[in-house]
Amino acid sequence: MRAGPLLLLGALLGGAAAGGSGRPLPHRTLLDPDGGYWLSWGPRGGRLAFRLEVRTAGYVGFGFSPTGAMAAADIVVGGVAHGRPYLQDYFTNANRELKKDTQQDYHLEYAMENSTHTVIEFTRELHTCDVNDRTLTESTVRVIWAYHHEDVGEGGPKYHGSNRGTRSLRLLNPEKTNVLSAATPYFDLVNQDVPIPTKGTTYWCQMFKIPVFQEKHHVIKVEPVIQRGHESLVHHILLYQCGSSFNNSVLDYGHECYHPNMPDAFLTCETVMFAWAIGGEGFSFPPHVGLSLGTPLDPHYVLLEVHYDNPTYKEGLIDNSGLRIFHTTEIRKYDAGAIEAGLWVSLFHTIPPGMPEFRSEGHCTLECLQEGDNLITECRYNTKDRGRMTWGGLSTRNEMCLSYLLYYPRINLTRCASIPDIMEQLQFIGVKEIYRPVTTWPFIIKSPKQYRNLSFMDAMNKFKWTKKEGLSFNKLVLSLPVNVRCSKTDNAEWSIQGMTALPPDIERPYKAEPLVCGTSRSSSLRRNVSLKLLVGLTALGSTPSSWRWWS
Repeated sequence: MRAGPLLLLGALLGGAAAGGSGRPLPHRTLLDPDGGYWLSWGPRGGRLAFRLEVRTAGYVGFGFSPTGAMAAADIVVGGVAHGRPYLQDYFTNANRELKKDTQQDYHLEYAMENSTHTVIEFTRELHTCDVNDRTLTESTVRVIWAYHHEDVGEGGPKYHGSNRGTRSLRLLNPEKTNVLSAATPYFDLVNQDVPIPTKGTTYWCQMFKIPVFQEKHHVIKVEPVIQRGHESLVHHILLYQCGSSFNNSVLDYGHECYHPNMPDAFLTCETVMFAWAIGGEGFSFPPHVGLSLGTPLDPHYVLLEVHYDNPTYKEGLIDNSGLRIFHTTEIRKYDAGAIEAGLWVSLFHTIPPGMPEFRSEGHCTLECLQEGDNLITECRYNTKDRGRMTWGGLSTRNEMCLSYLLYYPRINLTRCASIPDIMEQLQFIGVKEIYRPVTTWPFIIKSPKQYRNLSFMDAMNKFKWTKKEGLSFNKLVLSLPVNVRCSKTDNAEWSIQGMTALPPDIERPYKAEPLVCGTSRSSSLRRNVSLKLLVGLTALGSTPSSWRWWS
């Protein structure tokens, strides 16, 4: 019997309200780990409103940056000087020089100062049509913040020193529609005193046993539990279902993921149950949907995978972060499921340098998704500031193009990934032969002479990439046959692996809604497809990028 349509579930929801001008804002977060800088935000009168509560009697800075650094940032600076409030719209150029914007798009709503704090409220449009302003979308935004103990003088804001930071947030999360009772039962899946290595990227894995339930339960909410001060360290969290034929000895310790000495038990944990990424908050299931626990088909053991991002190689970090799971015995109509879809995380995911836009696609085809549709995860990258290739990989300095789709009703599919044919990519740069059998990784090129004995990575970097060559390469990659693999929910191994398929013909290509100046209407997703996206993430990496899911 043909299954009915799958409906994808909600996004990562927002936080609590706070005081100020008396008008509540639904989202609130601490930006400064020392407790000195609070941000609240939410919609107001067709615009987006912000409230900054900062422990200073000087100026307060806030803005949006493509990378989290000061270059090419959209910044607002305000405060109260001699009893009078001020607010100025600034921007920085590529050299991080601060300049006053001729078009002032931030509007002061409220300001006050006491002996310890400055509070400022302001609003702005999502899209201002100012070339110096950043458009705010439903994607994750890199917020930057700063403050100084002195107000802005005639020469402009003084350098803030170490009183600054960055944070990834999703500003356009849906509002919370249901508030759980304080009596709602929950359990935590949280790491205990994990020592973070002094390296840029660490994936830490820990197995947990799900509480034993005598009857079926439904998970109704999942929220992150992030150790205070580690909001930028914890990059993303994945929760996997594991095999069930273990004893509790597998719970005794965690281990670095993807390591040769990783316990064999971890290799059975392949079914994604839930995904959270930096900038997200908690997720509440709709009232008719829940994640099933307590039946023979449901997990007994789970694996928590936490990606730690430590680009400054800070020493002595100990983390206790994870997830909190709220559940109920009031069973809902549908069981939820999750699918990991997109590009196979691999060096074969290649992105040339110097490109204002480069598009990658990961395919979940009919051979895997036997529900009468294809899933395409599309990511767009900007590598204008790079002189060498960008590669797919697990590090934050590499790129991923994955989406984690939460949907209902649950079907028997958990992972579905593809990668374009690598040999045709190499033929584009003139490679004719590689050494066979392949005995090294990355493999070595045999001919032509200019690439002889180079790895394919070295050869791709040696090629003289121009914008024209990059565009031709992108067109080729998007048309190549793809190697598809997928696995079922109850099978840790790939049930289809190495199958070659052609990218599907797109009958209704995605078209972004045109941006209209002076409107806060966020871009909406198409509503006329069988899979309606509400949660999907993770384009995780180092280049400025965006991602899109469509079918």
